[in-house]
Amino acid sequence: MHITFRHPRRRGVAVAALATSAALALAACTSGQATPASSNDGTAAAGGDGALTIAFLQKQGDQQYFVDEADGAKDAAASAGDVDVKVVDLGTDSNKAISEVEAAIAQGVDGIIIVVPDQQIGPAVIQMATDAGIPIMAADDPIADSSGAEAPFAGFDGTSMGNQVGAKAAELYLEYGWSADDTVILSATQEDLSVCQQRVEGAADSFAEAVGDDVPEIITIGTDNSSTDAQNKAGAVITANSGVTNWVVWGCNDETETGVVTALQNAGVAADSIAGVGLGAYLTCKDWAADLDTGNKAALFISGFEVGKAAANSMIAYLRDGTELPPKSIADTHIVDAETWEEAGVVCT
Repeated sequence: MHITFRHPRRRGVAVAALATSAALALAACTSGQATPASSNDGTAAAGGDGALTIAFLQKQGDQQYFVDEADGAKDAAASAGDVDVKVVDLGTDSNKAISEVEAAIAQGVDGIIIVVPDQQIGPAVIQMATDAGIPIMAADDPIADSSGAEAPFAGFDGTSMGNQVGAKAAELYLEYGWSADDTVILSATQEDLSVCQQRVEGAADSFAEAVGDDVPEIITIGTDNSSTDAQNKAGAVITANSGVTNWVVWGCNDETETGVVTALQNAGVAADSIAGVGLGAYLTCKDWAADLDTGNKAALFISGFEVGKAAANSMIAYLRDGTELPPKSIADTHIVDAETWEEAGVVCT
């Protein structure tokens, strides 16, 4: 399946978004030979060195990961020259997302990169861009049109991320000598977001694989992916399980994991009884930077900057050179802790 965009100001430029998977490492930019996009008559897509405007529409734009992502897009634009990246914070409002896509189209932008607040609006925003002839790609959360064809994507492999978090959590659990009799796992996530489900399910799978039959109860805490909501929702769960001695914590992002760890520590649980593994590292590192005794023991380092940079570079290459938008650009990730986060380049906020 293909999603084809015909740009009215680019002499019939078309972009095909293949629904097949082609994982690409961001550091290498591509794993194969890129082919130029082409118009319906088979001619190569027209390029050019003129000024470009790209709308970068993000959910939860006040979170540090998304701030870094926007900075990465701006960095790519500055390197390319004569590219204006217009960043818009959508919050968690799907209606605002749709209206901002409409506004971007009305303003005559050359391309749209979007992190949707809700993946269910994917068909609507893709159709709007297609009708306007403007290329659109997703960052962080994949979106598909009404036929199921996915838009080009830059982000992470959710299951792989979760696998790494779960493996680290299991390593800590075994190292500490805990057991299923005295431990509960708190898994905090936004339950209606597919990438979050992939992450926490991946964590649970890898944890179980590592520890065998001694898997503690997993309690899922539904959140809006913010620290405040995770902390508030975790409070009631902790109170209802006051007899638990040890706690393993993971979540969809750094906000949810650190929110739950904060709730545990506020409830009087000692840091030595908490094995929290974040996802992002930009918040977990706060305690490490302050040399605090903390339940945040490790985190998966993900770089929003690199995702934003990769997405913008892909869009610029398409608009300028006709280079086909990659179906999937997958960023590298790795575990860090209090000893390694600075060397890894984590930006602590």
